[in-house]
Amino acid sequence: MATKFKYEAKDIAGKVVKGAITADSQADAVADLRRRNLTPVEVTKSGGFGSWFGGGGKKGKRRGVAKKSSVRKGELEVFTRQLSTMLGAGIPMLEALEILADQAESPGFAFCLDKVVSDIRSGSDLSKALEPHKRVFSHIYVSMIRAGEVSGQIDIILTRLAEYLEAAAHLRSEIKSAMTYPVISLVLVIGIASFLMIGIVPSFKPVFESLEVELPGLTVFIMDIAFFMRDYWYLIFGGMGAVFFALKMVCKTPKGAFVKDAVMLRVPVFGVLFKKVALSRFARTFSTLVKSGVPILGAMEIVSDTSGNLVISRIVDSARDSVRNGESLSDPFSKSTVFPPMVTKMMAIGERSGALDALLEKIAEFYDQQVEAEVKGLTSMIEPIMIAVMGIIVGGIVLAVFLPIFKLQEKLAGG
Repeated sequence: MATKFKYEAKDIAGKVVKGAITADSQADAVADLRRRNLTPVEVTKSGGFGSWFGGGGKKGKRRGVAKKSSVRKGELEVFTRQLSTMLGAGIPMLEALEILADQAESPGFAFCLDKVVSDIRSGSDLSKALEPHKRVFSHIYVSMIRAGEVSGQIDIILTRLAEYLEAAAHLRSEIKSAMTYPVISLVLVIGIASFLMIGIVPSFKPVFESLEVELPGLTVFIMDIAFFMRDYWYLIFGGMGAVFFALKMVCKTPKGAFVKDAVMLRVPVFGVLFKKVALSRFARTFSTLVKSGVPILGAMEIVSDTSGNLVISRIVDSARDSVRNGESLSDPFSKSTVFPPMVTKMMAIGERSGALDALLEKIAEFYDQQVEAEVKGLTSMIEPIMIAVMGIIVGGIVLAVFLPIFKLQEKLAGG
């Protein structure tokens, strides 16, 4: 039975068109609007509440979606790889994007792709359509797409972009695995020690007083700390929280953020890992952009913005000024203590030979392997250290509790 639907749609010029249409179902109404070269924004049953949003064919999925786009972990990488495959197979851009918008898992990402489809249907380039969605498509993503449009190799660029995103995701996973164990272990150590000192040790005071022996120095020391923690726990944990939030606020300032990033590269044990991660990220981003045809100065600007470390960002800015003035790219890097001689020499060779992108890729691969090895080494090293720390803390508390008993035994044996 034919039903009347109210609709809001956009025409080819992007102008909003409102009206009514008669169709057997909501899906048929949407299909009819598409045949008229209109992009449906909202299709509602006349006099009812059911509605269809966004030009993708998913009933109700876009309903109530926040304008703030979001994307699930790994979804952008899969989208990029699939779009590259579809374009390589000869499927038109608009049709490929409509298919991918239909199968998007997260509502926020689906809403974002619907907007992109709508903008392209209105005559925008893909890079222009992606640009407003900075929460999903980063600066490097949009710049590489723009370079692909200029060169006519958009499918190849998308493949490189997918490889870059997958490599970056793998690197983040390595860092997460490196940091998870020590963080959990540290929380457990602090939790167990706090429980023993606040909840258990103070209860031994009446026992020690009944023994009528002089308490050993270690026992007195542990008891004093335990009673202080029990009586002033709110000051201790409140102070720790205040210091944490104060440091967080300081790190949001330009100077504080720079100092934090400089310390991260020099901190014992983890500093080496953070440095290798930063070098890998720098080399991979720079290589991907240069290989994709992004101009060298534009590529360096993006590398500076996405480096993740202000120390490296400043070095890249210095190198960009050097290139802008017609000087060597590698000289500012060689003057820094962050970039090892191997990296700067390979960059100098790549600059002279015109194979900068290839050598940067080799550097990225080398440091990816170094990061993986460093993570395994740290994991194997941190485990016995944390066990030893736990043993010292718990063992010290237990020893402090039993020493007076041993002293009493000696007194009774001597008496």
